[in-house]
Amino acid sequence: MAAEPRKRILSGMRPTGKLHLGNYYGALDNWLRLQEEYQCFYFVADWHALTTEYETPQDIGGYIKEMVLDWLSVGLDPDKSTIFVQSAIPEHAELYLIFGMFTPVPWLERNPTYKDQLQELPHKDLATYGFLGYPVLQAADILMYKADGVPVGVDQVPHVEMTREIARRFNHLYRPIFPEPEVLLTEIPKLTGIDGRKMSKSYNNCIYLSDPPEVMQQKVRQMVTDTQRPFKKDPGEPDRCLAFPFHRLNLPEERLQEITTACRAASLGCVECKKMLALALTANLAPIQERRRFYEKHPEAVLEVLELGNRRARRQAQHTMSEVRDAVLFNLDFQLWS
Repeated sequence: MAAEPRKRILSGMRPTGKLHLGNYYGALDNWLRLQEEYQCFYFVADWHALTTEYETPQDIGGYIKEMVLDWLSVGLDPDKSTIFVQSAIPEHAELYLIFGMFTPVPWLERNPTYKDQLQELPHKDLATYGFLGYPVLQAADILMYKADGVPVGVDQVPHVEMTREIARRFNHLYRPIFPEPEVLLTEIPKLTGIDGRKMSKSYNNCIYLSDPPEVMQQKVRQMVTDTQRPFKKDPGEPDRCLAFPFHRLNLPEERLQEITTACRAASLGCVECKKMLALALTANLAPIQERRRFYEKHPEAVLEVLELGNRRARRQAQHTMSEVRDAVLFNLDFQLWS
């Protein structure tokens, strides 16, 4: 019997800066597992980056290169996953335009992320059509490839639900073409930057995947740990230590138990504990950095991956848009008019 075709998923990242450990443990590590089980489409969301970075588009190109280098370095396999650049597939813009014709404005205005971003980025002018409408572009990205599922954290669930609503509305107005993608909830570890705040390049508190080992170790030594343990002689509590979640991701369970016991007994100080973390982290990331050095020396290999992925994605996009144009009666043969 023929094997069941793999279900399809889609996910992407905006190229707005170098990738850090939050990106790795929060998304890329999961992408690696998914590519073993699903037909995966992973894309560079450069048009999405313009929704907030439209004043500095000159930075986006460099970030695209850095991000794809990181993707390949962590082990995304172009033989298993289609890796492509959003703006290289013009059909995304066409489907975005069509969806925008029937998406009610109140759907966009009630988007919780839209409201949160307006408050979190007061230094940016986000009162733009593009920023308000980015969930429609996101729906076009997902539905273009008829994704069965979208891996997201719980805060992104409303975006997928809006995509489902847009799919239902299109299927009702014209004819059934699009599946309603399911949410694939991703458990995102609660990681903070080295200063205890959210890990963010704007806070200058990130540990980047591209940081040399000595830089990583220096940043780990600067990490905020248990703020309620001012001295080594005081008992610590790993559950309130801001560095301990990194231990959980880099050490075996037996070693975690030893550290927990020693911390609570005040026989292990934070300085020594962070030294252990730094060694474990750099050792675990060494294969990633080795692959990165290879791709840095062979940029033609990175370009080849993107060219292959763009071709694959474009074929699927052209097929979908042919169906869409038929459904909205825009596949006119003008030769018949002559």
